[in-house]
Amino acid sequence: MSVSSVVVVTGASSGIGRVAAEIFAARGCRVFGTARDLRKAPALPGVEFVEMDVREEDSVRAGIESIIARALRIDVLVNNAGMMMIGAVEETATTEAAALFDTNVLGMLRTTRAVLPYMREQRRGRIVNVSSVFGVLPAPYMGMYAATKHAVEGLSESLDHEVRQFGIRATLVQPAFTRTNLDANAPRANSPIADYDRERNLVERSVADSVGSAPGPQSVANTIVEAALGPWRMRCTPPGQASILTKLRRFMPAGPVDASLRKKLGLT
Repeated sequence: MSVSSVVVVTGASSGIGRVAAEIFAARGCRVFGTARDLRKAPALPGVEFVEMDVREEDSVRAGIESIIARALRIDVLVNNAGMMMIGAVEETATTEAAALFDTNVLGMLRTTRAVLPYMREQRRGRIVNVSSVFGVLPAPYMGMYAATKHAVEGLSESLDHEVRQFGIRATLVQPAFTRTNLDANAPRANSPIADYDRERNLVERSVADSVGSAPGPQSVANTIVEAALGPWRMRCTPPGQASILTKLRRFMPAGPVDASLRKKLGLT
């Protein structure tokens, strides 16, 4: 795909999305970054910010229409906006689960549906959906987050089958823990159950340690840019822990993988 591509990155006000937008701009792309609140999106050279809330149909439609009005086309959509949550499945209210799915899955659906008519008309495009290693390797006390990322994995593969007839491809990027506010400030389920306290606390400490020692967003952002502009692959995994974990899940028996995960989290 040409380096002069018109690129839309959702959730570009901070973290992985912001760094990816910056790299796209450095590669010569015309970049539009979306943010729920433009007042919280500091200016970034080469990036035009558009206010968009992926949870709101009208907001997504208006945001994409404003980009088309300015750039006349969209070549790449990066669905990066998302949220995380920690809590046992039993502790998670249906309203909390619905909010997580509304952002991580339905938000991706809204932006994809808004962009596809233009990509179909121009007979080309690339849709990059940011998943997670938890989309293939679920962890305890992150069940609902893992469920959203499993949904993203399935949606993306089905989407790719459907749109390749129009010269459009969908692809997945699967990061592990990254040192960003998304991981560091992940909310907890609002109704904790005491029986889960011991294990949940162990997992929370493990997550905090993993985030604290994790690399910053640069590697994941680089992987996103290559997934968008380089040769198509269904799954693109940043080097390091994410690559190791996805290979373990694919090639090792389930028992040793399960035991290794529990040991890493301090669970017996």
